Amino acid sequence: MENTIILTGGGTAGHVSVNINLQDELKRHFKNIIYIGSKNGIEKELIKTRTSYEFREITTVKFDRRKLFKNFSIPCKLRKGIKEAKKILKEVNPSVIFSKGGYVGLPVVIAGKKLGIPVIAHESDLTMGLANRIAKKYASKICTNFKITAEQNGNKCIHTGMPLKSSSLSKENAKQKLGIISAKPVLLITGGSLGAKAINEFIFKNIDSLTKKYFVYHIVGKNNLNSKIKNQSYIQTEFSNEMTTIYRASDYAISRAGANTIFELLSNKVLTIFVPLPKAASRGDQIENAKFMEDAGLSLTCQQEDLSIEKMQNLLNELEKYTLIYKNAINNANFVDGTENIMNIILNETKTPSK
Repeated sequence: MENTIILTGGGTAGHVSVNINLQDELKRHFKNIIYIGSKNGIEKELIKTRTSYEFREITTVKFDRRKLFKNFSIPCKLRKGIKEAKKILKEVNPSVIFSKGGYVGLPVVIAGKKLGIPVIAHESDLTMGLANRIAKKYASKICTNFKITAEQNGNKCIHTGMPLKSSSLSKENAKQKLGIISAKPVLLITGGSLGAKAINEFIFKNIDSLTKKYFVYHIVGKNNLNSKIKNQSYIQTEFSNEMTTIYRASDYAISRAGANTIFELLSNKVLTIFVPLPKAASRGDQIENAKFMEDAGLSLTCQQEDLSIEKMQNLLNELEKYTLIYKNAINNANFVDGTENIMNIILNETKTPSK
C-alpha cells in the first residue's frame, strides 16, 4: 500500500465527482487521502459530506469571462495559492497528485511539479478547459472522458473514461426510495450542482403542463427551492447524494450538458434532452458536448434561447416515439467504467515517497 495521495479540483460538482467515485479504490491503495480545495467552494462541502478524505484549504482564483477587470488579481492570488499548496505538499510528502481539473486544482498541480511530485489530471469535456490546458505543461498524464480529446491533444493524454456508478435497485424500488408514488414516466430535471436559473424558471412556469404526462423530479440547486408550487406529481430538492437511485428511477431527463452528467445519464440509460450552458456564460464546452452526443444519435438538444413548452414537449415526444432506437444507440456506445483505467495510471505514475 502506498503512503499518501493528494486529490484536488473544484468549482462545480463535476470537478469533484470523479475524485468521489474513486473513493473505494483509492482506499485500497493509499493509507492517506488528502483533498486540497478552496476555502468556500462546493468541493469542501461535497468532500466533507460524501467522503472520509482529509480536507485542506488554499487560495484559489477563477478566470472570469464576463468581468475581465476582475482577472487582474489572478497572478497574485495564483502565486499565493501555489505557495500554500507547496507548504501542504512538503508537510505530507505525497506519492502522487490527481487533479480533476478546474481552477481549484491549478495551484496544486503547479506546486506539485515544482516539487517533483507526479501529477495526473482528468479532463471531462470534449475540448480541454483553460485550467487543464495550463496543467498539461505540468502533468505527466491527462485522462480524458472522450476518446477524441485524447487523440487531439498529444501523447500525454489517455482515453480512460470516467468512474461510473449504477444502482442495484429495481426501477420500482428506486422510485419508492425517492417517494415517487406514480405510474407516470419519471422526468428528471437537473441543472448541475449550482442549479440552472433558466431551466428552473422554465420548469416552475410549466410544471402543470409537464405533470399531465410525467412525474417530475427536479434538482434545483442550492437556495433555489420554490415553495409556491403544490403539485402531487412533482418533487424538488436542492441537491442529492442519491444520484444513482435517481438515475435508476428516471425514464427521461432535461439537463445541462456538463460531461460528467452526460456520461452518468446515458450510461444509466436515461433518455435525455440537453440544454447546454450558453456560450455567453461559458467557454462553449457544454454546447460542444451536447452536439457530439446528439450527432452520435444518443440524445437531443434544446438551446437555452429556444426553451418553450411546445419545443420541449415535441422533443420529449420524439424520445418516447423512438425509445428503442435511442436505447440501442446508447447500448452500442458501450459506456465503460473508467475506474480501473484511471487507477492503473495513478499507480503507474506513483513514486515511492522519500523518508
